[in-house]
Amino acid sequence: MSSHRLQETSLRYFLEVVRSGSLTEAASRLNVSASAISRQVAMLEELLGVPLFERRPRGMAPSAAGELLAAHARRGALEAERVVSDIQGLQGLRRGRVRIACSSGFANEFLPQAIVSFRVLYPGIQFDLKAGSPTDVTEAVLLGDADIGLTYSRAAVQGIRVAHRQAASVFAIMRPDHALARLRSVTLAQMLPYPLALSGPDNTVRQLFDVACSNRGLVFEPALVSNRFEALASFVQQGGGLAIAGEITVRDRVRRGELHAAEIRERGMRERSVELQTLADRTLPEVAQTFLEFLREALPGPATR
Repeated sequence: MSSHRLQETSLRYFLEVVRSGSLTEAASRLNVSASAISRQVAMLEELLGVPLFERRPRGMAPSAAGELLAAHARRGALEAERVVSDIQGLQGLRRGRVRIACSSGFANEFLPQAIVSFRVLYPGIQFDLKAGSPTDVTEAVLLGDADIGLTYSRAAVQGIRVAHRQAASVFAIMRPDHALARLRSVTLAQMLPYPLALSGPDNTVRQLFDVACSNRGLVFEPALVSNRFEALASFVQQGGGLAIAGEITVRDRVRRGELHAAEIRERGMRERSVELQTLADRTLPEVAQTFLEFLREALPGPATR
């Protein structure tokens, strides 16, 4: 049974236009004609007596009424998916799919390991994992494109329920034979003499680092800037210098002795949190809720050396 059968066709078509911003793109995703989608949207507009979209030269954006209807449609779609998932799971967690959005650092090792461990217990469960910026993660949860978001956050977001939150320090990472590797914590001044690799400005680690540098009146000229943590880690492991990262991102490399992580001891460097996010007022399918609890247990307990 498909959850689509529990939803009105007109609402499904309407919601896809909201997601894609285009009749043509929505038609391609749904494998129907654009005229069919247009008719369904027109039917909804006639029924409600208000325009649901603002027609623009480069696409369509929902009107205020369209935003309200989209919120209703998303919740209906999610509830339909939950019912189907729970019916399939009546015989235990034998089947099901969990959709996860995460900040890129969690996708390196932490989440793949958690998924493997979970599938030892429930081998029939499938996962859809997408990595992006913290903003992308939260938006995916708000839009219903992800059941669970795992990300770093600096402020509360309306419509998001935080299932778990823990403080997230920022660490300087280096090779175990680096001159600073004898230290468990470092200051920015101690890091200044060494080449540094940094993530892009949309990364929360980078944002906190930049604010702390500004407060101290220090200027770092990074040797490398990359939006790929693997590139930053490789720079460090090849002897290029230092990089900065969250503890969970490097936890396993530290445990294996590949890297040393020293907490950056500066005011303001703990002003972000790791968050497990879900959509407020949404009841998750049993399989997603079970995996959420599994992640909650896996997150606490930083391990640095």
